[in-house]
Amino acid sequence: MSRAFGLRLALPLLEVVAFVAFWWLVTGMLAPPPSLLGRFRPDRTAEALGGLILQGQLWPHLAASARRVLIGLALSVLIGLPLGLVVGSVPLVARLTGPVFQLIRMVSPLAWTPLAIILLGVGDAPVYFLIAIGGVWPIVLNTASGIAALNPHWLTLGRSLGANRLELLTAVVWPGIRAHVLTGIRLSVGLAWIIVVPAEMLGVDSGLGYFILDTRDRFAYAELAAAILVVGCCGFFLDSLARFALSERARRLPAMGRRVPAVGPAGWSAAGERVR
Repeated sequence: MSRAFGLRLALPLLEVVAFVAFWWLVTGMLAPPPSLLGRFRPDRTAEALGGLILQGQLWPHLAASARRVLIGLALSVLIGLPLGLVVGSVPLVARLTGPVFQLIRMVSPLAWTPLAIILLGVGDAPVYFLIAIGGVWPIVLNTASGIAALNPHWLTLGRSLGANRLELLTAVVWPGIRAHVLTGIRLSVGLAWIIVVPAEMLGVDSGLGYFILDTRDRFAYAELAAAILVVGCCGFFLDSLARFALSERARRLPAMGRRVPAVGPAGWSAAGERVR
C-alpha cells in the first residue's frame, strides 16, 4: 500500500524534474548567452515569480481572472443546463437545433471577439460573453446526452406514484443526469480558463492576460514566463479540483447504479414503495 502510494507520488515529481531539465536545456544550455531565449531560463523565472508574489503584483490580476472565469462559467451553467434539458427531452427541438448548434459550436470563441466588442463595448462584458459562449456547449451536449441515457421506466414509475414535474426533475431526472452534467461543467472549467487569458488581452486593464501583454511591452521576459507558469499551474489546479469533485460524487452513486433495474434514483422500489 505504502509502496504503491510512494510510486504514485514519485512519478509526477519525476515528470516535473524532467520538464524543468528540458526547459533548462533549451533556454540555458543550447541557447547562446546573449540570445533572447536565455531570458526565459528557469532560474530567472523562479526569481521573477518570487518577486511578483512577495510584492503582491500578481494577486490582483489572478483575482480578476478568477472572477471573470466564475461569472462566465455561471452564465454557461445558467444557459446550458436548461437548454440541454430541452434539447434532450424534446426530439423535435434536437432535430431542429442540431445543425445550428454544431455550426456555432465549431466557431472558435475568440472569433466572436469583434462582435462582442461592437455589441458590448470594452471591459468585462465581452470577456464574460466569450467565456460563456465557449463553455456553454459541453454543458448542453452532456446534459442532453444524460437525458437521452435516462431510463424511461424511472419517469413512468414516478408518474404512477403521483409525482409532479418538479418532483420528477429533482428526484428522478437530476440524480440520473448528475454525472453527465458534472462532466460537462468540468470541461467548461478548462475551456473557460483557456479563453480568459487571450480575452483579457483586449480592452481590460487587469487579469493574467493583461499582465502578460504588459510584461511583453516592458520587455520583462522573466516575468512573462512566470505569468505563463502561473496560468498553467492554476489551470491544472482547477481541472484537478473539478475532477476531484466529479469523482467524489460518482462514488456516491454505485449502489444506485447497480439497482437501476429495480429501483429508481429516488429510492422507489418496483412495487412502488420507498426504500429506506
